[in-house]
Amino acid sequence: MAATAADAFDPLLRLAVGERSPVRFEFWDGSVWRGGISGGGISGGGISGGGISGGGISGGGISGDGSGPDDGPGTVRVRSPDAARRIMWSPDEVGLGRAYVAGDLDVTGDLPGVLRALQQAPRSDGRLGWAGAWSALRAARQLGVLGRPPAPPPEEARPRGWRHSRRRDAQAISHHYDVGNEFYRLLLGPSLTYSCARFTRASTTLEDAQTAKYELICRKLGLHQHPGSRLLDVGCGWGGMALHAAATHGASVVGVTLSEAQAALARKRVAEAGLAASVEIRRQDYRDLAGETFDAISSIGMFEHVGAENAARYFETLHGLLRPRGRLLNHAISSPGGSRLGSRTFIYRYVFPDGELLDVADTVRAEERAGFEVRDVESLREHYERTVRAWLSNLEDGWRRAVALVGEARARVWRLYLAGSALGFADGGISVHQILSVVPAPGGEAGMPATRRDFS
Repeated sequence: MAATAADAFDPLLRLAVGERSPVRFEFWDGSVWRGGISGGGISGGGISGGGISGGGISGGGISGDGSGPDDGPGTVRVRSPDAARRIMWSPDEVGLGRAYVAGDLDVTGDLPGVLRALQQAPRSDGRLGWAGAWSALRAARQLGVLGRPPAPPPEEARPRGWRHSRRRDAQAISHHYDVGNEFYRLLLGPSLTYSCARFTRASTTLEDAQTAKYELICRKLGLHQHPGSRLLDVGCGWGGMALHAAATHGASVVGVTLSEAQAALARKRVAEAGLAASVEIRRQDYRDLAGETFDAISSIGMFEHVGAENAARYFETLHGLLRPRGRLLNHAISSPGGSRLGSRTFIYRYVFPDGELLDVADTVRAEERAGFEVRDVESLREHYERTVRAWLSNLEDGWRRAVALVGEARARVWRLYLAGSALGFADGGISVHQILSVVPAPGGEAGMPATRRDFS
């Protein structure tokens, strides 16, 4: 009997996801695998079509073929032998990511749910065995799976130069942020805010939650008590924080970003809001701000791009820009124990080249060593899960337009990235913290409120 793709993958899948798979696997030849049960076909004749119909992730798998009840979170569709080649040559998340981005592998149903189910699946003892390896190799040869790997999708980043050099940092920022402002508008909503929102109640909309986040930061920085304060927003994005601080609290704001696309749209938004006299947007590296002074600094979603080796310099630079009693609000994703995004991770290759997450304790120590006095630390982890899920919902609802704007492969990058991030924030693998610090005056006076009630 000729081998099916399900037969070929059976020993490997048993090793990867256990004897009873929480999700269903369908292959390009019509065969099905679900935890030790492999079948000869999908009713209606195999897997065909150009991906997930309509572009969204919706519905469940396909049932009625003898592979067990379709009660899992979704179905993994291995649509081409190229998927197997990619994974065989890169048996890690890079290989899986390449297969998904290229469209050789699809997921129907609840993508975050599928990722969670596979993550939590009970593993085998971790040994394939000679018999299993020989069986898989023989079946793979019959199916034509063996051979050279396909070229990686062009969406994969190829950073050059010294890590965190100015040139390479600019390349990394451009790779992620210069994909088109209209795509980000679709994804993020009208606020164009690419950072964790703050939901004050179950019914709070994403737009209102982003406004609440900006207001919380303004109050932590004391802008509501000192109209006309000079604020620096490092990594200002499309100008959301600058616009809110100037319009709501009369702040005089300088926003800096390395992204040309962000700077251009931020300037346009400032002009449309009639705030050109209060807000200046620059395409500038934060390391080139020496000699200027500010009353407050906000760093929202910027620190992830700095890296552990540059953390000391980052905070020393910001410390030198603040007047006595000046405050810094650092809002950044964190990871327990710290996590440098290695070159064998999907996020490094496709989303944040050179990105790095620090343990919040290490960030606090770096700020203190730079001369800051840390006054408040707040986690918004659950808020970020909800934020990411809202972005994913926006992407699914606008899938056809997203594909038209950036292409299907890049849209797939974002779909997988957001689904994985939602899972990470949900289970605590990653978090996000706001750290409020101050530069005490020479006599120790900090000018801080007596309690958190003033900005909560």
